Amino acid sequence: MRTSKIFVTVDAVVFRKVKEAYEILLIQRKNEPFKGQWALPGGFVDEGEDLPVAAARELLEETGLHVKDLQQLGAFGTPGRDPRQHTVSVAYIGFADENAVAVAADDAAEAQWFSVKVLPQLAFDHLDIVTLGLQKHNL
Repeated sequence: MRTSKIFVTVDAVVFRKVKEAYEILLIQRKNEPFKGQWALPGGFVDEGEDLPVAAARELLEETGLHVKDLQQLGAFGTPGRDPRQHTVSVAYIGFADENAVAVAADDAAEAQWFSVKVLPQLAFDHLDIVTLGLQKHNL
């Protein structure tokens, strides 16, 4: 029997509506790969951990935010999406309150809200994930 060398990660796509505009929460990566670049909050799923629990945990660890009702957006597993190894990421989407404040912690050097209309360059394949989230919610 062959052991898989594919790792599972989760990413959190969190939006908030401020007045009539939508914003997305991004973190600036503290570590390689893509150190210093903006990305979705997320990380590796722990052994024995359920996927939505992992998404909520990573979001809380990296931004201090707790978002109720994270819903699965999709899975992303193109080989090479993570230069470290083959990873499959299951993305979750949710909405935060207008006044939600994010504070960087853990693997995040910074946490910041960005207009969905003016995004910075994103690490990994996170632009694909964000684009799907925007399309699914007509934002």
